[in-house]
Amino acid sequence: MLNADFRLIEADFIEIELTNFELNSTLDCLIFTSQNAVLSVLKNENHLILKDKICFCVGIKTKQLLEQNGFKVENSFHYADELVDYLLENHSDKKFTFFSGNLRRDTIPIVFQKKEIIFEEIEVYKTILTPHKINSPIDGILFFSPSAVQSYLKENSISNEICFCIGTTTANEVEKTTNKIVIANQPTVENVIIQTINYFNKSNPENE
Repeated sequence: MLNADFRLIEADFIEIELTNFELNSTLDCLIFTSQNAVLSVLKNENHLILKDKICFCVGIKTKQLLEQNGFKVENSFHYADELVDYLLENHSDKKFTFFSGNLRRDTIPIVFQKKEIIFEEIEVYKTILTPHKINSPIDGILFFSPSAVQSYLKENSISNEICFCIGTTTANEVEKTTNKIVIANQPTVENVIIQTINYFNKSNPENE
């Protein structure tokens, strides 16, 4: 963004803590909804027993990380809702192990319980909020997770700033505070940055 003649304040409002967990066996298929879950599983000394399992995941970066480490990914999706719909339609007879974080959404467990899909959940990382005050004036805020939104709002407010969100889940959290939202066309960090640059270039043609 600096190359686009913008001033960027980079601040971390969450920390990820990879946790220790037992991994002796799993069910038929594996579900990952974040790269953090993959990284935590890779740290487990028994993770090699998972290499013959079929994986389903959320996020293209999650898929790439799995495949780079020898996992078989049948399909990846932008959102957990899409993943669940696919599994219900194509794999409702399977049993699933879901590797999750402590602040995960309820989408997968609720649907699986309602549809009587057999699954187990293993918490493999924790998201810790690390709120702090931003004192500099800003025109836009880039959010990459709902938990980052929650953390930001503990010490800061949103008034006229434009909020650029990585996806609809994050945007839904921002909508509780403001409707000045731009959602990325693709849920990637790169696309959020592109949307931000495009927005301000249109607002200020002299930046182009």
